[in-house]
Amino acid sequence: MIKQGIKIFCDFDGTIAIEDIGNLFYREFGNKTICDEFVSKWREGKITSIECLSGECSTIRNLNLEKAYDFIDKQKIDETFIEFVKFCKTKNLDLIVVSDGIDLYIKRIFDRYSIDIKFYANSIHINNDGTAEMIFPFSDSVCLKCANCKRNHIINNSADDEITIYIGDGHSDRCPIEYVDYIFAKKDLLKYCEINRISYFPFDNFSSIQLAIEKLLSKKRIKKRNTAIQKRRELYLLEP
Repeated sequence: MIKQGIKIFCDFDGTIAIEDIGNLFYREFGNKTICDEFVSKWREGKITSIECLSGECSTIRNLNLEKAYDFIDKQKIDETFIEFVKFCKTKNLDLIVVSDGIDLYIKRIFDRYSIDIKFYANSIHINNDGTAEMIFPFSDSVCLKCANCKRNHIINNSADDEITIYIGDGHSDRCPIEYVDYIFAKKDLLKYCEINRISYFPFDNFSSIQLAIEKLLSKKRIKKRNTAIQKRRELYLLEP
């Protein structure tokens, strides 16, 4: 049985949640056409994630907490995630959710399913006039690929000698996978890994991830990924 520490980082929208709840949230309470334009510009690299999310949020009208919760309570998660959380706790594996979504709906959904794990996300402030403003407590002035810098959360929550695992599905997961040893990917992230020849494990749900991690745990020692080691070193060299 291995003795190395293992840290697992997981995306939320489209990975734990069935849908991209953040995207649906802005389109539900804002202007769908304008929101889609912001997302397209972000995917094309014309604007940052902060600009995209702030732009989408600026279209919101007539929102209050009751309406927000009513919308959130209709959203579903991959229920195999519940067993995966239990598995991680049983095996003493640190599981941390890193999301470019909003803490309002992540906390509400986790409370509904009695899921108690650490997560990092952006925030939203709902004004009395029904408009809303985004808050980015974990942004990075240099790394602009995520409004909530997933890369920094990985670096700050793992040691160099620990094994790091990332689970994701989309565009905002491209940056953080450069800094981890093992990647579980589906949808757009899977295609990105294939195009760029990045090693990954495909997954359909968290049951398949659990099986793969159990196989890793059966090894005497798990190898780290050399490219991830190098990326972490490069990041440290940039620090003042």
